[in-house]
Amino acid sequence: MAAEEKVIVIDFGGQYNQLVARRVRECNVYCEIYSYRTPIDQIKAMNPKGIILTGGPNSCYEEGAPTYTRELFELGIPVLGLCYGAQLMMHVLGGKVEKAPVREYGKTETFIDGSKEALFAGVEDKTIVWMSHFDYISKVAPGFEIIAHTADCPVAAAACEDKKLYAIQFHPEVLHTVKGKEILHNFVRGICQTAGTWRMDSFVENTVREIREKVGDGKVLLALSGGVDSSVLAALLAKAIGKQLTCVFVDHGLLRKNEGDEVEGVFGPNGNFDINFIRVNAADRYYAKLKGVEEPERKRKIIGEEFIRVFEEEAKKIGTVDFLAQGTIYPDVVESGLGGESVVIKSHHNVGGLPDYVDFKEIIEPLRSLFKDEVRKAGLELGLPEYLVFRQPFPGPGLGIRIIGEVTAEKVRIVQDADYIYREELANAHKEGICPKLPDQYFAALSNMRSVGVMGDERTYDYAVVLRAVETIDFMTAEASEIPFEVLQKVMSRIINEVKGVNRVMYDLTSKPPGTVELE
Repeated sequence: MAAEEKVIVIDFGGQYNQLVARRVRECNVYCEIYSYRTPIDQIKAMNPKGIILTGGPNSCYEEGAPTYTRELFELGIPVLGLCYGAQLMMHVLGGKVEKAPVREYGKTETFIDGSKEALFAGVEDKTIVWMSHFDYISKVAPGFEIIAHTADCPVAAAACEDKKLYAIQFHPEVLHTVKGKEILHNFVRGICQTAGTWRMDSFVENTVREIREKVGDGKVLLALSGGVDSSVLAALLAKAIGKQLTCVFVDHGLLRKNEGDEVEGVFGPNGNFDINFIRVNAADRYYAKLKGVEEPERKRKIIGEEFIRVFEEEAKKIGTVDFLAQGTIYPDVVESGLGGESVVIKSHHNVGGLPDYVDFKEIIEPLRSLFKDEVRKAGLELGLPEYLVFRQPFPGPGLGIRIIGEVTAEKVRIVQDADYIYREELANAHKEGICPKLPDQYFAALSNMRSVGVMGDERTYDYAVVLRAVETIDFMTAEASEIPFEVLQKVMSRIINEVKGVNRVMYDLTSKPPGTVELE
């Protein structure tokens, strides 16, 4: 989507590049991420209101380290360097960066030395920031003054106010920096003099108009999974083109309890949107394909391949369509190596390659510029129910990878019922104040372990359910949630009493790393 004003992030391989861009957008200013390899002429053509340089794993003074032309700092555009970006700014402009005598990592007490009218407006003289560096700025570049320091870092921040160039050694984008949001707001809204007009209501309104102009009287096909991204995309397309949209919902029988009916309730004939909705109940077909398969990656591939086959069959019935819509969002683009410099984290089915099994003319990706939290905001703006918009993260292969070992209809029933009880009891505990904050992700999985138990004076030999709940900011790392014992006891009691085939309930305390969020 075109934006009147934007701030750009130049990525030097930092792990927080997406977080920086999200923080800028929280200031209601549009932001995009670009690699440090992006030519200066392309940067100038964008006419950004401000530029932010990210952190990175290199030493800027070493041969072959990521760098940028001095011209970037002479455009008259405010520039903020973060960590490696700060060191690079000093290095390029005539300062000195060296290996630090003492490496700083983690929460660090920092003292503000300079004026608090610009970058540090509203920040106390002494504050806590998040440091992560082994190099340090030993000498600032000509024209800069030191505006913050720590016990071990003489230049925690430096500024050249005349040219609106700022270098800060710490990471304001992470929550551990107490006044980080304020510092970024000061730069983005104050120093860059942005109006802050990037909002979801205007995004929805403008995108609906753009879709209508692009599609005209054409037909659009969407594979609706029921997840947040595809559901928001369906609602957006429905508002724009109505009956010109056909959604194919493949229910593979591996969704959470009642989820298939919930999706149909929103998008089906009796739902909120006037579209063509096709539900394919393919559970038996999937169970047959998964019979005897235990290896997690093999299960993933079978589930993905079978989805393609089912969708292909339905698409052939529809015939030629003008557009295929995909729920690509901005992290998909960045993580696939198309929107920054960070290492490719994973391949995405939504990015890079078009399917060859559907007869269409062009692909459209209206959510391509949004982060996940922005997708949720757009969903609320479009009138989607909160239970769908704030749905728990759910893997593409569904319960297929929350069932350890072979997938069967009986095992799916067990994990659906156990998961439903677990989520219901946590929701109740949250309402009652027993769990003031819900975990970032929580679910029940089914182990392939069976053990002896006693129920009603009879011997049982049934499955063990594993409960998982984690706290995380970015899902790259996670810690097990400390759920009150009384809540876990109640969940355990209900599962064993209400879910046939279970006689044991366990709670997974493993962090990520070494584990993963899922149990596969």
